[in-house]
Amino acid sequence: MTIIENDYLRLTAQVKGAELTSIFDKEKKIEYLWQADAKHWGRHAPVLFPIVGRLKENSFSFNSNSYSLNQHGIARDMNFQILETTENSVLFTLRSKGKTLKLFPFHFNLRIKYTLEERTVKVTYEVVNPFLEPLYFSIGGHPAFNCPLEEGEKRSDYQLVFDEVETAQTQLLTDGLRNGGTSEVFNGTNQLHLTDDLFENDALVFNDLKSSSVALQKGDEKKLTFHFEGFPYLGIWSKSSESPFVCIEPWFGVADLATHHQDLTEKEGILKLEPSEIFDCHYAIEIH
Repeated sequence: MTIIENDYLRLTAQVKGAELTSIFDKEKKIEYLWQADAKHWGRHAPVLFPIVGRLKENSFSFNSNSYSLNQHGIARDMNFQILETTENSVLFTLRSKGKTLKLFPFHFNLRIKYTLEERTVKVTYEVVNPFLEPLYFSIGGHPAFNCPLEEGEKRSDYQLVFDEVETAQTQLLTDGLRNGGTSEVFNGTNQLHLTDDLFENDALVFNDLKSSSVALQKGDEKKLTFHFEGFPYLGIWSKSSESPFVCIEPWFGVADLATHHQDLTEKEGILKLEPSEIFDCHYAIEIH
């Protein structure tokens, strides 16, 4: 485990998956990140790479060859190296190698950096194409937050409040794949109440939000604000009606359509990185 901290927050991350494992408010003595209770869901904040979501038949094709790849890809279960640590930041790296190339036939250098800036955690993803051919990939975050945050509360006491009034629809899922259907979630409002039945049909998947941030609130009290400007997709998820957490997931990429022909180069949301090019993005978690 690697620990970085400032006067306000203490952040813990592990080399497996370069995954955040704790965001602790030192003043309020509150843990904000889900603590991976396997009774509900045994992860904290996995990094999704080189795909987001599930592939049709858990496979894709490239250059007439077929490859098997499980949901959300390989990075979350691989050991990263720590490239650099400062008082307020830590930088992890993962490079393609024989094991990855059997599952995903592209060379890559993935860097993940966590930085503390007062009461904000900045999460930066950087993907480098070190090879002579294009790199096709998706990337995204899957952080889970304790909800409720204090004893005596229920998840349903909380709301997600977006910074813009929304009319967005969620893309419907069947067995983890998008089935082509949609359902209205917002109707001229910016609030999403975390009702017990909200996730009974899997995650909410948005690709047409006007907002660039969303606050986890209990009534008028903001607990945290999640900033996701620039990400084309946003997922909201919890495991079940009884799971005391909520995931806010910014994505460059999305699960396959059930009708997709499985050619990776034509997958919705896929990114194409030319030789020597660098892709970078970031999101931020502001603790109130």
